[in-house]
Amino acid sequence: MKKIQILGTGCPKCKKLAENAEAAAKMLGIEYEIQKVTDINDIMKFGVMLTPALVVDGQVKSVGKVVSPEDIKAMLS
Repeated sequence: MKKIQILGTGCPKCKKLAENAEAAAKMLGIEYEIQKVTDINDIMKFGVMLTPALVVDGQVKSVGKVVSPEDIKAMLS
């Protein structure tokens, strides 16, 4: 199962990134869990200074932008 984390305070960009990540996981047909990390201290533990950020299985994959579902699919596979 892939663990997908969206790091951000809940802004519209963070919500869009979460939607895109979910769409990508569904397109791939993989088992996944999406977790939204909104606490600034928890976000900083990843070394992330810009949000939204995408983390897959503990690895930061994207910072400061909304990544498309197509790009996220590549990060998940």
